Amino acid sequence: MSLAIVIMAAGKGTRMKSDLPKVLHQANGRPVVDYVIEKSQALEPETIVLIVGHQADKVRQATARFPVRYALQEPQHGTGHAVMQAEPLLKEFEGEIIILSGDAPLFTTATLRELVAFHRSHQASATVLTAEIDDPTGYGRIIRSDDGREVLRIVEQKDASEEEKAVTEINSGVYVFNAAELFEALHSITNNNAQGEYYLTDVFGICFRKGRKVCAFKVSDPNEIRGINTPDQLREAEELLLSGKYW
Repeated sequence: MSLAIVIMAAGKGTRMKSDLPKVLHQANGRPVVDYVIEKSQALEPETIVLIVGHQADKVRQATARFPVRYALQEPQHGTGHAVMQAEPLLKEFEGEIIILSGDAPLFTTATLRELVAFHRSHQASATVLTAEIDDPTGYGRIIRSDDGREVLRIVEQKDASEEEKAVTEINSGVYVFNAAELFEALHSITNNNAQGEYYLTDVFGICFRKGRKVCAFKVSDPNEIRGINTPDQLREAEELLLSGKYW
C-alpha cells in the first residue's frame, strides 16, 4: 500500500508571544518543522503535503529545500478544514495518509512505522496514536471497547463525564486514515460548533456511526507526542531532541 503524509503547518502560535509562524520557531538552531519533515521523509512516502496558512510564504521559503507539496489554508477554519485543502493534491492517491503536526517534532520514525503497520494489520479505517499521561486534563480521552482492541469514542475534556475524565489515555493528534474514507468523511463534517470550525476529530464520529473500525496505537514514551505551544515547551523539546532519543 502507498503512503502519504500531511503535515499541519498553518497556525499562528499566539502563545509563543511572537508573530513568527509557530512551526518556524527554532529548536537547537533549526525550525521545528524541519524535524517533522525529515522524519516523514525517512518513511519514504509517495508524497508529503505541507498545509500552510499564517505567513505562508515564509513557511514555503524555509522549507523549499525539501521535496514537499504545499496546500494553502486561508482563512483557517479548523483542523478538518486544513486537511480538506490537501484533497486536490491527493485526489488520485490510493493508500494511507498519516496526519502530523508541524509543531510536534518528538515522535520517532520507528513509532510511525509501527503505527502504520498496526493500522494495516488490524485493517482499520482509522488509527489514532495515543499515550498514557499522569495528568490528562485538557486532552481528548480515548474510550476503548471492553477488550481494548477498538476505539468506541474520542471524548474531549469539555464533553467528558467524570468517569471518562478519569481515563489517562489521550489523543495525540497523530492519525492514520485510509485516504478514500478520510475525504469521504471530511465532506460530511460541519462547523456547527461554538468555534464555527471544522474539526478533524469529527471524522471519527462519522466512522463510528458507519460502523467502521477505529483503533488506537499506544506509544510507550509519552514525550513523543508532546507539542510545542509555549516558549517553555520549546526549551523542553530542545533538550529532548539533544538527547538523541527522538529520531
